[in-house]
Amino acid sequence: MKSSLISVVLIVFVLLAALAFRLPNLSLRPMHHDEANQALKCGILIETGVYKYDSSDHHGPSMYYITLPFAWLTSGKDFAGTSESTFRMVQVIFGVGTILLLLFLQDGLGRTAVFVSGLLMAISPAMVYYSRFYIQEILLVFFTLGLIISGWRYFKMRTTGWAISAGFFAGMMFATKETSVIAYAAIIGASFLTFVWERFKNHTQTSVSGSISLPIKKFCSWHVLAFLVVAGFISVMFFTSFFTNWRGALDSILAYKTYAGKSTDSPHIHPWYYYLQILAYWKNAPGPVWSEGLILVLAFAGLVAVLTDRVKVLDVDRVFVRFLVFYTVLMTVVYSVIPYKTPWCLLSFLSGMILLAGVGVVFLLNLVRGHLVRGIVCVLLIAACYNLAKQAHVTNFKYYTDPRNPYVYAHTTRDFLNLVKRVETLSLIHPQGKKMLIAVVASPYQTWPLPWYLRSFPEKGFWQIARELPEGLKPAVVVVSADQHEAVLSRLGSGYHAEYYGLRPDVLLTMLISNELWDAFIKGGGAAGIENKHGSSTTREK
Repeated sequence: MKSSLISVVLIVFVLLAALAFRLPNLSLRPMHHDEANQALKCGILIETGVYKYDSSDHHGPSMYYITLPFAWLTSGKDFAGTSESTFRMVQVIFGVGTILLLLFLQDGLGRTAVFVSGLLMAISPAMVYYSRFYIQEILLVFFTLGLIISGWRYFKMRTTGWAISAGFFAGMMFATKETSVIAYAAIIGASFLTFVWERFKNHTQTSVSGSISLPIKKFCSWHVLAFLVVAGFISVMFFTSFFTNWRGALDSILAYKTYAGKSTDSPHIHPWYYYLQILAYWKNAPGPVWSEGLILVLAFAGLVAVLTDRVKVLDVDRVFVRFLVFYTVLMTVVYSVIPYKTPWCLLSFLSGMILLAGVGVVFLLNLVRGHLVRGIVCVLLIAACYNLAKQAHVTNFKYYTDPRNPYVYAHTTRDFLNLVKRVETLSLIHPQGKKMLIAVVASPYQTWPLPWYLRSFPEKGFWQIARELPEGLKPAVVVVSADQHEAVLSRLGSGYHAEYYGLRPDVLLTMLISNELWDAFIKGGGAAGIENKHGSSTTREK
């Protein structure tokens, strides 16, 4: 009874820690261009109920459909009424949900390892940052862990329920992101290596906990069929937009041709050690040091314990943790070898490292002798966890758009929100309000996430070059990239006041405000006077 109560208290503590880092002030950070792009895609679904999979970008459709209930609760079918929190709440829930899934591993990793893994997942700067970021990665981590748990429990119990559960998670992985195939391959490869290793070691009996029989002989054809049918059904259902666009199922396969090209021709090409460098030690300018080295060291300890058979004395499932080692190593190697790299992709193998880190802590505590020495080890681990939590806070609430932060990747600057605020303030004094005409002349890279922030302005147009602007167009406000500034003035005339804002560290935008509107702005007392008269703008100046 006392042990159960302690377990409940520890679980609640971990969940509260996870929420404390993930939930507050979800609108603090400006939308990244990838987030805005995803949100706009989802916005079409919110307002029209129509979605068609785009095999060239945007990834799988699951996240958009999962977002719908949150959007309906906050704004109904009014996309303009949504906020950053509407979308990022999905990631918060799946980030915390990933920790909850660990409870199904208590008889595989042991309670202590599960608690440590849950705590590390709750305070990992990377895990926290991308659990507040509207992209598919944390959903993929959740569904992948669900597949691993379901598959492992199926091999323990051989029940139809776990076969169906595995099929559900496998289908959701595919419907979430194309990189799911890397996890499939790693799971298959790790299963094979585990089988070979155990046969080589002549361990064909059950594990220490007596939970799993290694020889793979009793595959039930019905269970295999159930797995494949459920996985296929889930995938087809999402990609065909609930059976309304059958082309989507084919496009989900053809998409791999596009993604194969990204591996060789992209600005996101990085060296093989890029991910490990981020996790081990990152400092590229004066300021804080980022390091999740604690997780790396503990994961290595777990790996040593597993591969040297030290797990025999631990309360773990030997076969499962050995699978976990092979899976994590394969995922790390594959993601490191692929030249195309973005920092959020490291979550796929970092999650495996965190599970191994839990095993590593148990191994270290069993390795040392004496209460005093164990106490010292515990104090050192607590201090290291505090440092990790401190980094998580700095990462998400202080340096959340700072390029010194390794998890900030081509991110929108805070200054950009001043541009958005200026547009909103100008709409308060324009005769047509938010129906004033806005023109944006810039390439897509120099435009996003502006379409998201202009979602409540119906009269807007986007052009990439000045000569595409229609003759006679007289926009109240023009947002233009530096390379098109002079050409736009030549096209529209010189009757505009110019202001300058940073979009990203390497992108400067000019806002051109018609002289009539600028004069009205000045006569109204500027931003402060207008907002005092009409009420505060919806976007705070940071």
